[in-house]
Amino acid sequence: MSVFRVYAIRYAEREGRRGQHFHGYDDRWDEPHPTAYYVWLAVSESHTVLIDSGIRPERAAGIAGMTYLASPAQTLAEMGVDPASVDHVVLTHLHYDHTGTARDFDRARYVLQRSELDYWTGPWAERITREQWLLDRNDVDHLLEAGEDGRLLLVDGDVELLPGLSVHLVGGHTAGMQVVRIATARGDVVVASDASHYYENIREDRPFAILHSMTGMYAAFDRINKLAGGPELILPGHDPEVLAVHPSFSEALTGRVAVIA
Repeated sequence: MSVFRVYAIRYAEREGRRGQHFHGYDDRWDEPHPTAYYVWLAVSESHTVLIDSGIRPERAAGIAGMTYLASPAQTLAEMGVDPASVDHVVLTHLHYDHTGTARDFDRARYVLQRSELDYWTGPWAERITREQWLLDRNDVDHLLEAGEDGRLLLVDGDVELLPGLSVHLVGGHTAGMQVVRIATARGDVVVASDASHYYENIREDRPFAILHSMTGMYAAFDRINKLAGGPELILPGHDPEVLAVHPSFSEALTGRVAVIA
């Protein structure tokens, strides 16, 4: 089994409120609660895998309170990683802040749960109009075009994608939400992505405000805890604390890239 090195890459940040990030009301709902936006990089001797691809800079420019730091491809280059070397882009789900720059990695194979694509291209998503803002149709069209070229791998459930790296269907946040387990020298890292936006979601058993299935989110928390080598090896999707609890990649990239394992 291969051992990977894993990095969390913050490409944007946004000021938010606590009530936006937890399901249900509490008396702290209006407290400031910042959001970090990440992609993740897993590198072994044989493979370079990007997990999620962030927001397109053009879309980020129209989001109130958002500061866009650098595109994922630009940050990889600053880390000394050629974006063209990325051979797989695992998309945890199809929300716009996870699919936006996938086209920047045009040599990679995209990996997505079939149930996620089926949901967003089927009849239900069109009828649930309150969800439409979460999807970028241009991104989905790009993935479908890549599929015609043999560059879209649709998986069903849990799959070992590469030696030492597997994807796991958990649902909850979206119909086909998947997490990624990665073998590292520190143990099994799990990129929870939006299956747990913040450490607090999973630690306090409190789902995020946007969800497909409440019971699915609780089940996802349980699955993540079982898959990870320990709570310190779980990577939530939007928590600024990730950069505080893990060392920086370099002085120049402090606050943007953390070394997980």
